[in-house]
Amino acid sequence: MEIAGRVQKRAGRFVGSKKAEAEGRELEMRGRAEREAAEAKERVKGRAEEVAGRVQKKVGRAVGDAATEAKGTVRRAKGKLRRKANR
Repeated sequence: MEIAGRVQKRAGRFVGSKKAEAEGRELEMRGRAEREAAEAKERVKGRAEEVAGRVQKKVGRAVGDAATEAKGTVRRAKGKLRRKANR
């Protein structure tokens, strides 16, 4: 939606149509807001996964279960990656 709005905005500007340019600008802004909201949601999910991985790692360490500890480490890394990928 963001890209379509950008194209419409530029096309409106090119042909001299203020209406098409304004509609394109609105579409671009709406698309940007949707993208930013989706990225924020993914960052929250990543942070939650990161925290859950940290807890899982500590539980594994506390009970002496190396597999659970390793799974926690991996889960934390996945959460961190998910969070950073959506900046």
